[in-house]
Amino acid sequence: MIITGESGSGKELAARAIHDKSPRHSRAYIAINCAAVPENLIESELFGHERGAFTSADRRREGCFELANGGTLFLDEITEMRLDMQAKLLRIVEERKVRRLGGTVEVPIDVRIVAASNRSLAQAICEGRLREDLFYRLNVFHVELPPLRDRLDDLSPLAEHFIGEFNREHSKSVQGLEQDFLDALRAHTWPGNIRELRNVIQRAVIVCRSPMLSLRDLPLELASRHGPEVSFTVRLGSSGSEVERELLVRTVAYVRGNKARAADILGMSRGTLYNRLRRYSLLETNGHSNGRSYRNGRHGLS
Repeated sequence: MIITGESGSGKELAARAIHDKSPRHSRAYIAINCAAVPENLIESELFGHERGAFTSADRRREGCFELANGGTLFLDEITEMRLDMQAKLLRIVEERKVRRLGGTVEVPIDVRIVAASNRSLAQAICEGRLREDLFYRLNVFHVELPPLRDRLDDLSPLAEHFIGEFNREHSKSVQGLEQDFLDALRAHTWPGNIRELRNVIQRAVIVCRSPMLSLRDLPLELASRHGPEVSFTVRLGSSGSEVERELLVRTVAYVRGNKARAADILGMSRGTLYNRLRRYSLLETNGHSNGRSYRNGRHGLS
């Protein structure tokens, strides 16, 4: 089986899901990134070695094929593997036997191989990065994962999954996400795909102080795209004070109540900003608002 898709689109998540839903789910799932292992170690990592096979081999070591016997071996970035290694991989796939480095005995194996790449496989073959015979041997099923921006309906279940993961990791008790949070996720283009979403949810869970994730828990670059408008129309005949008040309201809302940043944007000191906000009754006094409040980017300047 081969899974292709952009970097971060969830190829390993898909491979793990295939393993977990298969009759092999009770056996080992082993993953290796072919691009991350040094060239001089990839053969030992995959096939294992006997004691004395090379200078630092002080004991026998099983490779990924043996460790995954009966289960699934996920080979990420298969097009980054050396061609001579691809030839050895092809032989093992066809013969279902592996020989450790420095060994003389071939060990029978029963492994489902799931290979993945973020490259066009046809182009990789043309460029000499992928052996054509290995491609046809692995390509029993081909799964093309679309980028996250093309499957926005997956945002909610993925976010819920990551919330559960990071609740456990950080001893939090976040219960879900507010609609404004989900709307902001849907407005983003996700160049980093699921990997980027995972990082966003981890940060949000860490900083969240309420039962549900909301717009205030997102990084500013995501929240501001779904938050207040960054421009407004001045009606002909408006007074200078009306325009100034609206500018103050929208600027402080844009930065979600961060007065220091609002002052920087407006080119004034923080003290001057507070004086202007008081002038237009936009600050809370003794816990009570003296007018409209524009809190957290949605009409509130407390």
